[in-house]
Amino acid sequence: MSATRLPGTPRLLRALNDRAALELLLEQGPLTRARIGELTGLSKVTASQLVERLEERGLVARVGEQAGGRGPNAQLYAVRPGSAHVVGVDVGPERVVAACADITGAVIGRVEQSTRDTDDPVGVVHNAVVQVAGSAGAQLSSVRRIVLGTPGLVDPGTGDITFAFNLPRWHRGLLAALRDDLDTPVVFENDVNLAAVAEAQSGAAQGLSDFVLVWVGAGVGLAIMLGGRLHHGSSGAAGEIGYLPVPGAPIPRDVSRRAKPAFQQVAGADAIRALAREHGYPDTGAADAVRAAIADGTAGGPMLDEVARRLALGVASTCVVLDPPLVVLAGEVGQAGGAALAERVQHEVAAITLVRPRVVPTGLTEEPILHGALRTALDAVRDEVFGSTVG
Repeated sequence: MSATRLPGTPRLLRALNDRAALELLLEQGPLTRARIGELTGLSKVTASQLVERLEERGLVARVGEQAGGRGPNAQLYAVRPGSAHVVGVDVGPERVVAACADITGAVIGRVEQSTRDTDDPVGVVHNAVVQVAGSAGAQLSSVRRIVLGTPGLVDPGTGDITFAFNLPRWHRGLLAALRDDLDTPVVFENDVNLAAVAEAQSGAAQGLSDFVLVWVGAGVGLAIMLGGRLHHGSSGAAGEIGYLPVPGAPIPRDVSRRAKPAFQQVAGADAIRALAREHGYPDTGAADAVRAAIADGTAGGPMLDEVARRLALGVASTCVVLDPPLVVLAGEVGQAGGAALAERVQHEVAAITLVRPRVVPTGLTEEPILHGALRTALDAVRDEVFGSTVG
């Protein structure tokens, strides 16, 4: 029986080779055709054809020469930054921050707008996207994806916002309105989930496929990374640990009302500020109070111990279910607490459960939600652009 030749196999191989070459150019910078061939295991002729193909499609460009021995200098090639752009947006109750990156990941524009004086979310996002693209010198038509990080629930089935506690005007139907307005793929993602994406890319969770990130700020939230993928749950509510029924706080029975849920009452920023007042620290903010307790040395220990004990209620509840190897403390309080708070939480979790995850502070200091949005958008756009290089 003769072998059956699979249709399209040469085309598939060309696509795989093109993708491998583009990833190499992103990781290692400008390369010659010969070097691309060496790194991919392709012959000189095949590597040359590959580069010509990518050049014709506008994905790579000549950026210089490499001096060699005898003969003409070899041309250096790099991914053409302007072949595609993405926009990430961090949406909060008082401001919207947007950033634009080219396909290499370089952030080339950033704008910030107040949302206090408007009740038009479509207009807010439209203006932010248009302004950041303009500041980056990018045509709006080259923006291939916009990822918005928002507090609250995102429906995994529809991609729409279903509940955002402190963004009352963000609601179902907004996603379609934004897509129609911008004529570009728009994606919503929970803000804490995006912080975890950034943490995995360039923070304390690099190299780990399983970890959880606990966000402690005005609210408390959780992101779950399993097998290198975010876990959203059937309704998008995975990680809403503010609603954990924990000792020390009454449990609201109607979450549609604006009563604070139990764990939020115990470990959110308002609770930490109240705790700071009890321990004699100025009420200038939860993060400032934690920093002041750390600066106080031994005298600040009792307050930090109590903050850790409260946080451990949520961390332990999560860890006895998921048993992750790592817990990252993020948000303004997690960042302010640093190793001093993380170590206390780790000790407390080990004292009250059978699991012993490593607890560390965030490795990121600036705009993790925004960077997570850009990374999410870039991953999707690179798949689209690099995965369709063969016509």
